[in-house]
Amino acid sequence: MRKLLLGATALIFAGLLAGCNQLTQYTLNEQQVNEYLQKHNDYKKQIGVPGLVEAQIVLTDLTSQIGRSEPGKVTLSGNAKVNITSLLGPQQADMKLTLKAQPVFDREKGAIFLKDMELVDYTIQPEKMQTVMKTLTPYLNQSLKTYFDQRPAYVLNADGSKAEAMAKKLAKGLEVKPGQLVIPFTD
Repeated sequence: MRKLLLGATALIFAGLLAGCNQLTQYTLNEQQVNEYLQKHNDYKKQIGVPGLVEAQIVLTDLTSQIGRSEPGKVTLSGNAKVNITSLLGPQQADMKLTLKAQPVFDREKGAIFLKDMELVDYTIQPEKMQTVMKTLTPYLNQSLKTYFDQRPAYVLNADGSKAEAMAKKLAKGLEVKPGQLVIPFTD
């Protein structure tokens, strides 16, 4: 009987601590960010040097890793369909790419942006497209940086949960922890 009472007390205490936590911060996990990215990513850009080499790039299947490979950073992985037009004629390729960025909370917009986005790694199929892609990489890097500077990775929804509505009103910044973004309500 005593063990049961101690177990119940521990559960109540844990529940109270979790409840207090909800009153001081809002936590977003990778799954929530990934779902938002899947719904709201529409990166489709034409990059390159007109008349020399251009590529239509469509970014898909974005997934995030928060604070895992590098503390304080978000790593995105994704795929891209690439349609290249060059002096060699039209060609198609598939890319797998890895991006890294600094998550920043914009209090006025109630949104998390991925600033200073950088293309850190990619593979392209067919491999013969590697040389052409190397030429296009600086343009792609700049295009991705501009896109993510302007498009949020997550927007708090005041009509969502009470905790999310509270976060939108009371947020005091952003902390990056492995697997999650934490929005504290107090300094």
